[in-house]
Amino acid sequence: MNNEAPQSYWSGIVKAMGLVFGDIGTSPIYTLTVIFALTPATPGNVFGILSLVFWTMTLLVSAEYAWLAMSLSRKGEGGTIVLKEILVRMLKPGRQLAFVVFLSYLGACLLLGDGVITPAISILSAVEGLELIPGLEHTGQGELILIAAVIAVGLFLAQSKGTDKVAGAFGPIMVVWFGALAFSGLASISSMPSILSAINPYYALDFMLHHGLGGFFVLSEVILCATGGEALYADMGHLGRRPILRAWYFAFTALVINYLGQGVFLLSHPEAKNYLFGMVQNQAPFLYIPFLILTVLATVIASQAMISGVFSVVYQGITTRILPLLRVEFTSTHLKSQIYLSSVNWILMLAVLVVMLYFKRSEHLAAAYGLAVTGTMTITGIMMVMIFSRTTKKWKVPLAVAVTVVDLIFFLSCLNKIPHGGYWSIVLGSIPFCIIMVWTRGQRALYRALKPLDLDTFDVAYRQIYAKEKNIPGTSLFFVKEWSVIPPYLVHCIIRSNIIYERNVLISILRTDEPYGLKVDLKRDLSVGLDAIEIKAGYLEILDIEAVLKENGIQEKVIFYGVEDIVTDNPVWKLFATIKRQTPNFVQFHNLPPAKLQGVVTRVEM
Repeated sequence: MNNEAPQSYWSGIVKAMGLVFGDIGTSPIYTLTVIFALTPATPGNVFGILSLVFWTMTLLVSAEYAWLAMSLSRKGEGGTIVLKEILVRMLKPGRQLAFVVFLSYLGACLLLGDGVITPAISILSAVEGLELIPGLEHTGQGELILIAAVIAVGLFLAQSKGTDKVAGAFGPIMVVWFGALAFSGLASISSMPSILSAINPYYALDFMLHHGLGGFFVLSEVILCATGGEALYADMGHLGRRPILRAWYFAFTALVINYLGQGVFLLSHPEAKNYLFGMVQNQAPFLYIPFLILTVLATVIASQAMISGVFSVVYQGITTRILPLLRVEFTSTHLKSQIYLSSVNWILMLAVLVVMLYFKRSEHLAAAYGLAVTGTMTITGIMMVMIFSRTTKKWKVPLAVAVTVVDLIFFLSCLNKIPHGGYWSIVLGSIPFCIIMVWTRGQRALYRALKPLDLDTFDVAYRQIYAKEKNIPGTSLFFVKEWSVIPPYLVHCIIRSNIIYERNVLISILRTDEPYGLKVDLKRDLSVGLDAIEIKAGYLEILDIEAVLKENGIQEKVIFYGVEDIVTDNPVWKLFATIKRQTPNFVQFHNLPPAKLQGVVTRVEM
């Protein structure tokens, strides 16, 4: 037993390094370079900014996510949707609940928008390091964008193969990356140990007081050091809380050391183009190219983590019925989180390429970065305050309120980015938000327009037809929303068309508010030759319907499902009908055997 513990301890840390800390781990490439593009590199400013960077990571990543958010989970899962599920159980239906649902939608959409900007800024900033290689100083921006685009396209093409096979290499590469950050930072600090005093909050407060409104807007660039911090919580279900927390303390130390080291380099080389690359090249020119290759690998890993995160958010949205059904492929036999959504993948790739071409340089892209991150952090903070105030952990409320106020200050500082590129976060987030609003309202309106029958009313006509004994041999399966409510297509099929089998089974699938778990309830003899099977599955549970049916002795001959032909003059419902036509239906989503499927069309006026 004692021999296993150290191994699992260190392997957990290594895995967390690869899966969770790619985004925040690559922020030293561009954070200080972007900040000091506008702020003069005086000793007072350098100490002030370094202090702000240290306290931003301490408050917004360590306090908000590592200490507070990660104490809230459902079966080990974390994220905005999990916070919503916790609050749904605590609140009564009404305005507060509607507000929480709205916040969770907004948080998910901001994360999806961030999924476009993160790969673009990470890969582009790494490729720009080529300019410091002797002989490549005059590489054109167009060539750099082309190289970054090729790396991005390669990354998105690899998604369909699944990252399972290469994921094992992610951790060790990121350990080397954080080691390189810490080592280069220490080497730089050794020439000026007094830089360590920059962690004193006095310097941060002094900077803010002396720079007024300008200092407030600098916060919109300082936040770049904490981007990716939300991954600690969102990825908790993949690895568990402890390995992520242990790994964070290593990552946090390496990041702080590197930022302080960059500060020393900045004071002696204020003219440098990129402080991280300049510092490494100045220390060890012969190691610069290997470091640049390591940087590109680290940014690819950071982008991969973001893409996987987007897939997970979309999948949660599909299973909780806030997003339309999309074709999902599972690329791993043992990692449930490894999924592939081809339509999302290609839309994401196109968006990343457009953003790269539009902004051209990483420092320009930084203008679009921050709004989504601070928005997500503020939403997390508000939801945490609501949860802690309703539990026995009320002592955490003051800390959660303090962190949320800091989030809000950063969010407000990022609003000045809107005219300079921040509007991209709003545009990218508003697309999935509009889809969610149209889809959820459309589904409710469609259900009302369909005018379903209750089981007792249906049963009267059903028994009369069954009694004629002209029944087809075998078992038929009918998909319904809930077994006690009969949709119009089933009435059309059995009552009007007299298509009735010896055994007819109503199947309903309900997603629970728990991440995992599968419960099957077979209800026999609802009527003569009529049974029902209700499958309750967690919203992250991968469901094999065919296997569940076989386990319960159902060998269906044919599977019926409803297809709605929507007729409407309402432009919103027209958009809803278009989305519904473009997405796979329920049976395609669950990969049921095509040879058994029979779609029954019902015309609906909305």
